[in-house]
Amino acid sequence: MLPQVRLRKHRPGDMGWVVQRHAELYWDEYGYDERFEALVAGIVAGFINAFDAKRERCWIAERNGRRLGAVFLVKKSAAQAQLRLLIVEPAARGSGLGKRLVRACIRFARGAGYRKLVLWTQSELAAARGIYEKAEFQLVRRQAHESFGKPLKGEYWELKL
Repeated sequence: MLPQVRLRKHRPGDMGWVVQRHAELYWDEYGYDERFEALVAGIVAGFINAFDAKRERCWIAERNGRRLGAVFLVKKSAAQAQLRLLIVEPAARGSGLGKRLVRACIRFARGAGYRKLVLWTQSELAAARGIYEKAEFQLVRRQAHESFGKPLKGEYWELKL
């Protein structure tokens, strides 16, 4: 674990960073085009515009004022929440930060009374998939699709709380 990394609630400026870093990292690492950036921007806008502080949360991981990662928990229904937009900066990968962010989501979801936590990811995102597997999410469905300028295999995971 990186020393002195704290998880905090979102504040102004964080959402722009989330969109920018997703766009840059997914372009550099996976070749996702600007449609991925648009998807992330839409998720972030929806989160802010309909934010329910009792049932939803965004965690920003930072050390010495520098953002190192983020994750969102959003309400899908009274019984179901969705983990979204997990990101960890390359310099912080392998430190356990991704696992820590996912654990924060799970704890919050349980405390908020959700019965199930779901997520959607892509098969090529091996590190994220490993985190979800270790957190005991179950892969429930795969679906091939063409998105972000390339063919992908979407995966739907869930965790019964």
